[in-house]
This record gives sequence, structure tokens and C-alpha cells, in this order.
Amino acid sequence: MPLEDAIRWDNRYKTDERHASHRGPREFLVEHADFLPKSGYALDVAMGLGDNAGFLIERGLDVIGVDISSVAVIRAKRRWPELNAILADLTGLYLPVRYFDVILNFYYLQRELWQEYRRALKPHGILFMEVLTSEMIKIKPEIDPSFLVEPGELWEAFSDWDVLHYHECWTEIDQGRQRAVASLVARLS
Repeated sequence: MPLEDAIRWDNRYKTDERHASHRGPREFLVEHADFLPKSGYALDVAMGLGDNAGFLIERGLDVIGVDISSVAVIRAKRRWPELNAILADLTGLYLPVRYFDVILNFYYLQRELWQEYRRALKPHGILFMEVLTSEMIKIKPEIDPSFLVEPGELWEAFSDWDVLHYHECWTEIDQGRQRAVASLVARLS
């Protein structure tokens, strides 16, 4: 599966206009940027073209960005030379213990990583996460349900953290398209 994923994402970044161009950092990250520290180490999981990583770099953080797409990693590194860009399969990712001040996880769901995030964040480290919910089935029945969280699942998974912001809703993305998301900002206690 990882090789198939790499090929699929490489092709998207080469040919699909929605994925092939920089669109800036995620709105959720920008809206909650006050929770970010002024310095430290950050990890951007499944970083894509690095727009979120670039936002963190501009705010003074040292950023490691990981993605399975070589096309995305090359483009992100070209745009953000300071970025520590890593080409890797996230299914086998092992993170250093208590290393990161911030972890970003936007639109990538691998529940096994949630324990890694607990280990990898420093005490009082911040996790930004936004993933699709099972409500997406209503408009995209072809989506694999294993890539969607159930209502309340993300909240429950991090309820023992200091949850700074949480919501589940439908949100509009480009060109009037809708997305059902669960969004979380949490501090490791």
C-alpha cells in the first residue's frame, strides 16, 4: 500500500490543480496560531507542499515535515529551504521521545500515530489536528471509512489532554465544496 500511496500522491501533485499549487496554511492553523510557541521544534505529518510548515517557519519554529510523496517533499523543500523535509512512509514512523513542541496533523488519519504523538511531544507541547469525519459518507460514499473518525472519536482520544479548542462541523473549502471535519488543538498535560 505505501508504494501505491506514493505513486497516487505523486500523480496528484503533478496533475491535479487542487493539489499541485500552494494555497497557504490551513485556516484552522492560522485562526489558532496564538497557541503556538515563539520557538522550538515542530513536526508536520503528511505535510504535502509544506504550506503549514512554512507558516511555522515564519513564526520562528524549526520544522521537520514528513510526506510519502517525493514530488511534495521536493517542492516543499524548494520553497522553504529551512525545512527539514523527509520522504517517508508514515505507517512505520517512529518519533523521538519528548522532542517536539508542536505537532501538526491535517487530513491524515492513522490512529496508531496518536500514541506516538503522546510520546513525541514535550510536556505542554501542542497538537493541531483536523481530520475528516464519517459524515463525509453522505456526500462521498466511496471514501474508505477507516480514514474517517466517528463523532466524538477525536475528542475521546485526547480528552485526557488540555483541550484548547475542539469542534466537529461541516466547513466550506474551495469552490463551494463542503467537508465534514473534526478539529482539535490540545496541550499535552
